[in-house]
Amino acid sequence: MKSRVAVLRTRPDTVLGDLGRLCELAGVKDALAPGTATILKDNISWHYPYPGANTTPWQLEGTILALRAAGLADLVCIQNDTVVTDPKKGERLNGYLGVLGRYGIPVRYNCDPHDLAWVRYEPKGKMLALPKVFPDGIQIPEFFLGTNIVHLPTVKCHIYTTTTGAMKNAFGGLLATRRHYTHTWIHETLVDLLTIQKEIHTGLFAVMDGTTVGNGPGPRTMVPVRKDVLLAAADQVAIDAVAAKMMGFDPLAIRYLALAHERGLGVADPRDIELVGDADAGRENWHFSVGDNLASRVGDVLWFGPLKRLQKLFFHTPLVYVFVAGSYLYHDFLWYPVFGRRAVRSFVRTSPWGALFARYLAEQASMLGAAPDFTGGAS
Repeated sequence: MKSRVAVLRTRPDTVLGDLGRLCELAGVKDALAPGTATILKDNISWHYPYPGANTTPWQLEGTILALRAAGLADLVCIQNDTVVTDPKKGERLNGYLGVLGRYGIPVRYNCDPHDLAWVRYEPKGKMLALPKVFPDGIQIPEFFLGTNIVHLPTVKCHIYTTTTGAMKNAFGGLLATRRHYTHTWIHETLVDLLTIQKEIHTGLFAVMDGTTVGNGPGPRTMVPVRKDVLLAAADQVAIDAVAAKMMGFDPLAIRYLALAHERGLGVADPRDIELVGDADAGRENWHFSVGDNLASRVGDVLWFGPLKRLQKLFFHTPLVYVFVAGSYLYHDFLWYPVFGRRAVRSFVRTSPWGALFARYLAEQASMLGAAPDFTGGAS
C-alpha cells in the first residue's frame, strides 16, 4: 500500500480553510488517536522572524482548527531551546503567542526542568547512533509518552542534512541541548528518533508550510522563495521525501531518508507515494541547492572532516562555549543585521504572505499591549 501525502496550492485569503482540507486529505483522523493529548511541535529554527525558517502563524492556527474539527481537543504546544535559539523570544517574534492565546493552547518547555521532566528511555528498536552519543542512557521528556504529536516544519534546505522537515523536527523535542553532539551521525540520529517516536506516540502527523520556502544554506541563512504550497502526511518519511523532490533533490540519495526507508519506518521512494490534492504541485522541481555559509564550513571540518576525532575535546569540554558563542555571534550579530533584516522587511513590504505575517504580529501586539516587532528588535 502506498503512503499518502497531501499537497495543496494556497493563498493568504484561503490558507486556514486550505489547511483544514489538507489535513482531511492526509487522513488526520486515522493518524491520531482520539481521547489523548496531542502535542503541537512547532519549528523555531531561528528566534528571529525569517521567511521560510520557522513555523508560520497561519500554519499553527490552521492546524489547530483542523485538529479540533477532527475531534482532538486536548492540545498542548511544546517548545525547546537550542544552544543558539531562545524559544520564548521565538514564539513572540514569530506570532505564536497570539494564536495560542486565542485558542487557549497551553505551552510547555522541555528546556525547563520544572515544566517537563526527563526520564530514561530504553528503545525497543535497534539504535544506529544515540547509544554512542549518550552512553549513560537516552533520556526523553516524560510527557511525550502516550501522546499524539503533530510536527509543523517548513520546506527548506539544511547545511548538514540537505533538507529538513518532519523527521528533523523531532530533534529539538526529543533530545536535550547536548543533541549537538550527534552531528557527525546526524542522519542516523534522525532515524533513531523516528524509531523512538513510533514506540512512544499514539499517533504521528506532519503539516508542512511551503508558502515561502528556503533555498540555500539553511535552516537560517537562506534565500526565501514564494511557492504557495502546503503539505501534510502521517508518514514522516514520505512527506520529507516529497518536499525533497520538490526542492530538486533525489530523496533516496539523502541518507536519513534512505535509511528510514530501508528500515521500514516510512516510504522515501516517490514511486510508492500517492499524492492527493493538487498532485501536480507535488511533482514540481524547483532546482534548489544547499551551498555553504561560514557555519557550514566550520561544521564540515569539525563534524565530518579531519578534526572529528577531536570532538570530545571541542564539544565535551568548556571549549564548546567558544563554538556556541561563534555561531550565535555569526547568525544574530553579523548575518541577520546585514542580510536577514533586509529580507524580512522586503517580505513584509512586497509579499502577500509577509502582509499576512504582519497582521498576525499586529493582532498579537494588540493582545499583549505592545507594539508589533517585525525584525526582532533590530534597528
